[in-house]
Amino acid sequence: MTSGEHAKREMKEIHRYVVIDLEATTSDDGSLPRDEMETIEIGAVLVNATTYEVEGEFQCMVRPVRHTVLTPFCCSLTGISQEMVDGGPGFAHAMQLLFDAMPLSEPGVVWSSWGQFDDTQLRRDCAFHGISYEMPRHMNLKQRFVSAQGKRSRMGMAATLELCGLSLEGAHHRALDDARNIARLLPWCIGERKLDSHT
Repeated sequence: MTSGEHAKREMKEIHRYVVIDLEATTSDDGSLPRDEMETIEIGAVLVNATTYEVEGEFQCMVRPVRHTVLTPFCCSLTGISQEMVDGGPGFAHAMQLLFDAMPLSEPGVVWSSWGQFDDTQLRRDCAFHGISYEMPRHMNLKQRFVSAQGKRSRMGMAATLELCGLSLEGAHHRALDDARNIARLLPWCIGERKLDSHT
């Protein structure tokens, strides 16, 4: 079986995608080490793998515990305030809410994100909080897009939307809005839609 045939078979086995985007604590001055970043917002969109129709959504703020006070840079980048995260559940509870809202344990479901950051961050958070990582197989949609469209470079989500002739909807760097935008790119990531030859 060729790699192309394997990819097509793999796609047929997927019934639904859970597109997830995370926002996390961060700084621009090195005061918050990358390996101590914590998820502060989870956004997820459930997408039918055949029709690409949205079947459900999930959004939850998450209260950080390692660096409890958000940096000014983080608030400016995301539009997330200290009050918003202070009112959110802890990470373990937020993950339970995610699993309650999304069919992540069902056969034929994969979770996907734009790039590898979200998978790495979830694994880091689970390890820190001492809970098992029970997510299904992860699909890196940025990598999929490059492979499907024959591009050499991996672009950010906003630039990829523009390349596909789509406008950015909602607030960039807010988890649910970004997950919605990423979900709109699925047909191009899977290869069912192709870029114009002039792009």
